[in-house]
Amino acid sequence: MDFNILFEFLHDLQNNNHKDWMDANRKQYHSVRNSFVKWLDQVDGKLAKIDPEYYPTPGKKGINRINNNLLFHPNKPVYKDHFGAGLDQRTKQGDFYIHIGLSECLIAGGYWKPDNKILNSIREAIDYDGEKLINILNKKSFKNVFGGLLPDEDKLKTAPKGYSSDHQHIDLLRHKTFAVIHPLNREDILKDDFMDRVLTVYKEMLPFRRYLNQAVTV
Repeated sequence: MDFNILFEFLHDLQNNNHKDWMDANRKQYHSVRNSFVKWLDQVDGKLAKIDPEYYPTPGKKGINRINNNLLFHPNKPVYKDHFGAGLDQRTKQGDFYIHIGLSECLIAGGYWKPDNKILNSIREAIDYDGEKLINILNKKSFKNVFGGLLPDEDKLKTAPKGYSSDHQHIDLLRHKTFAVIHPLNREDILKDDFMDRVLTVYKEMLPFRRYLNQAVTV
């Protein structure tokens, strides 16, 4: 797809972030959205070829709503400044997220502030074989692509309930978010090899996501 058109639409939308403008430009919105969905379908097909365990996720299923949830966040603008989608979207597991917007562009995966049940399952896995997760995080290529775990502002200052403060993996156990991000800029999105970059990031993230997804399904 032509991502220049996507960025231009988002720019116009943010300068006219209200329902009347969207209603008047609904045809353009659907044109951009449909192009993005078709691109997601292409990504979906390529990911299925490189990962035998990939869960097929058509673009229409993966794409997120462009409306902000004003019920819980009444001070937010009516519409988002990005298009986002989650692929490999297996029920109750962390997906592979693509975010293309004006303020930021990124590829992410894992669990951002999961509920207590999922968080406890991840901690139980770390307690059992946390060295596997550490080896994944310390891999040179992984660090080059993601840097490390997403910084966790809500990270516990003490040991979580049921774990001692001298646990060998206490630093990981204190996390409440287990996610990684590969930052992008607009120039990255517009390059001819952007699709290849998406596939490369997916493959590098896969062991991390598999570790976490196994933890929450055991």
